[in-house]
Amino acid sequence: MKNHKYLTVKTYVISLIIALCFSGENTVAQILVSPKNLIAFDSLEGENLLFESKYRSDFFPLSMQFVTQDNLAYCGVASMVMVLNSLKISAPETPEYREFKIFTQNNFFNNQKTRQVITQEKVARSGMSLQQLGGLLASYDGVKVKIYYAGDSNLQNFRKLAAENLKQPGNFVLVNYLRKEIGQETGGHISPLAAYNEVADRFLIMDVSRYKYPPVWVKAADLYKAMNTVDSASGKTRGFVFVSKE
Repeated sequence: MKNHKYLTVKTYVISLIIALCFSGENTVAQILVSPKNLIAFDSLEGENLLFESKYRSDFFPLSMQFVTQDNLAYCGVASMVMVLNSLKISAPETPEYREFKIFTQNNFFNNQKTRQVITQEKVARSGMSLQQLGGLLASYDGVKVKIYYAGDSNLQNFRKLAAENLKQPGNFVLVNYLRKEIGQETGGHISPLAAYNEVADRFLIMDVSRYKYPPVWVKAADLYKAMNTVDSASGKTRGFVFVSKE
């Protein structure tokens, strides 16, 4: 009976989480099928990986702030909005919400300091590099950022640092990787990590392009390989960024 109650509660919580993650006017029914090397979060196996994880402090805050990117180049912007709202960083004015302030993809570039890193127009055309991602986050007061280039690290170091981060509340991980290296379509992408399962050695990518892919569990080795690719715009490898309050 005890196990039955646990499964009932677990099923309810999972249903609630999936509803949060996949709700919203930007979500569409047609989502591409994940390759066999990936485990979709909205599968029984994907659910179990989360509940068996000891490294999931970021999952629930990110779930409450989950958004999909507004256009094909805004994966970085959507990811930053999720993280900054999760950290409760002071947000710019939001006219549509009157006195309530929250980061949106519309107001993120209202901070003049962001334009010294890269303009909104350039991001809308071609996205952003890892360095620009870190610079945009750091342009907001009270935000602490650390950038890691995959080419300057290794799989073991990435796994250790990212897993430890995901165990700590109030400290988030954004990954910049090449989709095709994990079997998806096709170019560079940015999304937050939400959890790590040590037994499966997989990270949960909270994919912000939910019109295209669900959140997925990816093998640590595959994710590192996807980050350890050269971004032609910067000439440097992709990688990951840690974000917290100062």
